[in-house]
Amino acid sequence: MSTSFAQRLAVTGSMPRRLMRGQDAVRIGFLAPLTGPSAPWGRPGLEGCQIWTDWVNGQGGLPVGGVRRPVAIIARDAAISPSETRAAARELVEDHHVCLLLGLGGDSLAPALPWLMARRVLTTTLLPFDLSPQTPSLIAPAEVHPLFVVTGVEWLAERRPDLRRVALCSQDDLMGRPSLATYRAAFAAEGMQIVRELRYDPDERDAVGMVRAMLQDDPEILCWCSSEPHMVHALTEAAHDAGFCGPILSCTGDHYQRLVARTTPDFMENFIFQFPDFDDPALEGTTFFFRRPSAFHAAYADRFPGHWSAVSWEYASALDLWQAAVEICGRTDSMSVLAAMKRGGQMMQAFGPARWYGEALFGIDQALIGRWPVVRVVAGKARIQAFRSVLDWLSRHEDLLLREMAGLGLLWTQRMITHPA
Repeated sequence: MSTSFAQRLAVTGSMPRRLMRGQDAVRIGFLAPLTGPSAPWGRPGLEGCQIWTDWVNGQGGLPVGGVRRPVAIIARDAAISPSETRAAARELVEDHHVCLLLGLGGDSLAPALPWLMARRVLTTTLLPFDLSPQTPSLIAPAEVHPLFVVTGVEWLAERRPDLRRVALCSQDDLMGRPSLATYRAAFAAEGMQIVRELRYDPDERDAVGMVRAMLQDDPEILCWCSSEPHMVHALTEAAHDAGFCGPILSCTGDHYQRLVARTTPDFMENFIFQFPDFDDPALEGTTFFFRRPSAFHAAYADRFPGHWSAVSWEYASALDLWQAAVEICGRTDSMSVLAAMKRGGQMMQAFGPARWYGEALFGIDQALIGRWPVVRVVAGKARIQAFRSVLDWLSRHEDLLLREMAGLGLLWTQRMITHPA
């Protein structure tokens, strides 16, 4: 697995000397929610991209075919309206000639996705359930939401085999439904019983009432699936106030420090999620993403204090993988870069070696899947407890996952019928 220019730059601190300087910028589009309730899935990622861009430009630019070219990020908000999202995509491609478009995916990208795919624009998503044979230039290279949540369930089941009863809740949208299906499959794989399941509208705000309902059946574990950050906080505080003291599983735990302050450190010892801080000792010496996770985390904290979240590094990680492919093919056009990224069927992803996967679930092998960390709050600080292989879990339980996905109409064959291009 080849390391990218940005990774080598971080290690050596120097540029290749024989490259000429070019004046034309390589433009990259960013189309994700920057306002509204889903802004936590977009704005921190844009901030991470700004750090990535500054690092590359600070050392002379991006090497493309023997020329070092500056990189520019052009961002647009995907939270205004579907028509504005479509217009923004056209502007980025036709007016700014972006060679890559970074997106959150799901409902925020859906209005523009058919247009982008018809023009074969290389586009990234954090939500691989956007993938299908109808999306030939869409990839999920950084995050495979929500497949990695199975690792948290598996880890907890091994540590606490006595806990069998689960109550969970999930927002009912393209973020929540795949997460609900994946958690269902993960609990079934461990022989755990779901005693209460709530599906709520994304505009729901009654966290106290939801937790009260979930506790009626005496669960030993609570699970928030992939609820948005404001709901994760509201639900967790409600569980604390209701006297629940068992494990809580959540896809994300953004700004968990606030939860520690509003509940107690002991209560949060039972909070398990999937996204580490990058100053975690378990990441020292790892070979991925700049090879300097702690330096990236420090730079981010210095420039955007208090903003670190699950997505702060993800869009930038996709940029690093894209850059590695640009170096291989010496071009920036979508199809050449996509072919370089998929060469050999594998790449070095965020947390180690990963393989392009997805035929059974998505109809196309364009989700980069490897291992993923399980994170727990220990003494008020997020700490990686283990790395687990998502591919290993799929090799054992993919049938369970396919069954749950089919039950919610999420298989690619079902989605093609419901939402034809």
